[in-house]
Amino acid sequence: MIVVADSSPVIVLVNIGQIQILPALFGTVIIPPQIAAELSDGKRPQPVRDFIAARPGWLRVQAPAVIESIPEIHEGEQAAISLAAELKAELLLIDETDGRRAALARNLRITGTIGILERAAEGGLLDLSDAFARVKRTDFWISVRLLDEELDKFRQRQRERER
Repeated sequence: MIVVADSSPVIVLVNIGQIQILPALFGTVIIPPQIAAELSDGKRPQPVRDFIAARPGWLRVQAPAVIESIPEIHEGEQAAISLAAELKAELLLIDETDGRRAALARNLRITGTIGILERAAEGGLLDLSDAFARVKRTDFWISVRLLDEELDKFRQRQRERER
């Protein structure tokens, strides 16, 4: 499976101590150099900078041949979307609304941090309630109400599967 990531899911997963779910779910994850640069930026939390400085073998950096100019989208997101399109990635990990919209307009399959955490919980890799509680303690901008609603939906799906 070819999976390309934008910076936000990586940042959140490092910050909540769940970065190991990416290789468990997807094997190799690919990021463009612009995303690697964002992760190593001095304004990022130290654990994120430490993570990218000691980049694990499952995280590959690859530049897209061409970066499509997409208005109102940050350079890193443009590079991630362009790389995902070029590689015909099965999945693009991206959170930002405008970036998600641009990716969908290019017929890319997407999921964000919440979807990644839900997928990991479905696979028994983590406790979703605990993961969402950790997300709430980060600076990741997401509605607490939305997290609670997603947790309720997840629990309902789990109950339905058990029947």
